[in-house]
Amino acid sequence: MVDQCYDEPRLRLGVSACLVGKPVRFDGGHKRDPFLTERLARFVEWVPVCPEEEAGLGTPREAMRLVHRDGADRLVGVRSQRDLTNTLTDFAAARVAQLAASDLDGFVLKKDSPSCGLTRVKVYSEHGVPARTGRGLFAEALCAALPMLPVEEEGRLSDAVIREHFIERIYAFRRVRRLLKDGTRVGDLVRFHTQHKLQLLAHSPVQYTALGRLVAHARATSLEHAMADYGRSFTTALTTIVTRGRHVNVLQHAAGYFRRVLPGAACRDVAAAIVDYQRGLTPLVVPLRLIEHYAHLHDVRYLSNQVYLNPYPYELMLRNYV
Repeated sequence: MVDQCYDEPRLRLGVSACLVGKPVRFDGGHKRDPFLTERLARFVEWVPVCPEEEAGLGTPREAMRLVHRDGADRLVGVRSQRDLTNTLTDFAAARVAQLAASDLDGFVLKKDSPSCGLTRVKVYSEHGVPARTGRGLFAEALCAALPMLPVEEEGRLSDAVIREHFIERIYAFRRVRRLLKDGTRVGDLVRFHTQHKLQLLAHSPVQYTALGRLVAHARATSLEHAMADYGRSFTTALTTIVTRGRHVNVLQHAAGYFRRVLPGAACRDVAAAIVDYQRGLTPLVVPLRLIEHYAHLHDVRYLSNQVYLNPYPYELMLRNYV
């Protein structure tokens, strides 16, 4: 089975500090998130950030919002109308530079925040009319400086599909960064790509094919350039959420490896589990565990070594939804 290193040091995830229970919100409260602080916490070393407090605006503090003025979104105090944009953007630039050097595997941001919100943050016209068109100033700086870093906001993580996708991405991002470290050889790239073939096929058949060509020609090109191109393309491929149909395609592809080693009844069990998942009757974990079981039982090493079967710790139970 592929060595996924879940017993090694925890993931390093940046997080809006209020989400892990720190009382740093404008009113002195917090927005502790149970999934982050209970189920995920055992696998994570948190790097909490509160842009507004760390920028020196204090806690508690005046509520702020984004206002569109002079062709740009400005951070403005609700009561005083004081423009705090430069204070926040100067802090964000310095803090993001620190984070870029801190070996992060991902970041979870607070939704709707004028500093941390990732999408659909309210932006007010000068007449006080809101539109959900903005992004928080810190979130903007973070995404601009670290475009490959998996970033999500806690509100979207309440969706089971998005939650599973984000956790898969942060573990994949850690693995590919390990691959890209100095000393990697062509054989390491080939081994990594082989272990991730089904995962890539599930996310993006187009990138799966392109990455295969890149690996095939790695010996004929600059290894440094090939590795950099692979890292970017691999990370981009994982940004696409896997649909049920793509999962079914990959499960059927995997089941094909059993035709010569499994008795007919067992093959039919695997096929039935895949159909039940396709029809929405069982969760993804059911056909996956069957495939994993038979791959180990019959020493089908190609399947046993596929990260797709266990892309993150099984204890997170993220594939148990129907």
